[in-house]
Amino acid sequence: MPAEAARRPCLLLVDDEPANLQVLRLALQADHRLVFATDGRRALQLAREHRPDLILLDIMMPELDGYAVCRALQDDPATARIPIIFCTARADSQGEAQGLEAGAVDYITKPLYPPVVRARVRTHLSLVRAEELRSTRLQIVQRLARAAEYRDNETGMHVIRMSQYAHALALAAGCRPEWADDLLHAAPMHDVGKIGIPDALLRKRGPLDAAEWDVMRRHPLIGAEIIGGDESDILAMARAIALSHHEKWDGSGYPQGLRGEQIPLAARIVAIADVFDALTSRRAYKEAWPVERALGFIGDEAGRHFDPALAQIFRAIAPRLAQVRERWPID
Repeated sequence: MPAEAARRPCLLLVDDEPANLQVLRLALQADHRLVFATDGRRALQLAREHRPDLILLDIMMPELDGYAVCRALQDDPATARIPIIFCTARADSQGEAQGLEAGAVDYITKPLYPPVVRARVRTHLSLVRAEELRSTRLQIVQRLARAAEYRDNETGMHVIRMSQYAHALALAAGCRPEWADDLLHAAPMHDVGKIGIPDALLRKRGPLDAAEWDVMRRHPLIGAEIIGGDESDILAMARAIALSHHEKWDGSGYPQGLRGEQIPLAARIVAIADVFDALTSRRAYKEAWPVERALGFIGDEAGRHFDPALAQIFRAIAPRLAQVRERWPID
């Protein structure tokens, strides 16, 4: 296959009427690679073989109708993420609702009008590309966080619990669920800058001296440099967290001495979650604190270290925090 053709999106077109497939072929062949099926079973086979970017699927077919094909595709992990557009002569709202309920992303009624078909295909392929880009960025975040875990003997389960605490606090504070989900995925990057800190400091058994702390305090700037200036929501959030999670509400934190709401919200949330899990976990230089003592510390530091409103909410969600510790126990 020529390289140019290989780069074009692949569409699987399914219809038991050759005339309808011909209409779709003429409408779409200029910009897409096309694969054709005239029955449901063949469609399932081709979907697994070709992993198309999008499927245009007739509903009224013999043996397996479009609804059955759609459900089978959704049930197969290999094809479950492929978006499906129903193309059908059934124009009633009940049929459309049934199609969307079966898992389709769109519904085009026949007779097929090529400009409409092309516009719908462009829209959904754009959504596919956006989701792929988001997935790629998320994988970058996760792998960089994993790299940081290999450098720091205090990460691992700490990262999971801390991220879950941050997610719970964001939801309790009224943040949008989508934003809270981004925070859940970005929070593990908070200490990625420790990749640039010498092993002797990371693995030292006991407190750091003043000179060693000066080196350790560089990790937020290193983390922000590693993540870079990507403008995607999740990477931009990860950078803000890495840079600012050691800032304090009263301006006494580092590296920039930010104060109050100058500190990004995501970093203010992670600061509380990070300190709480550190306090309630055993370290080489200290024993784990009881939960009530740690929550008391969060309250005592409200308005100094922590955003006072967030600190109050965090203490109020203690039952949810307990669920996180139960699921991801402290060693």
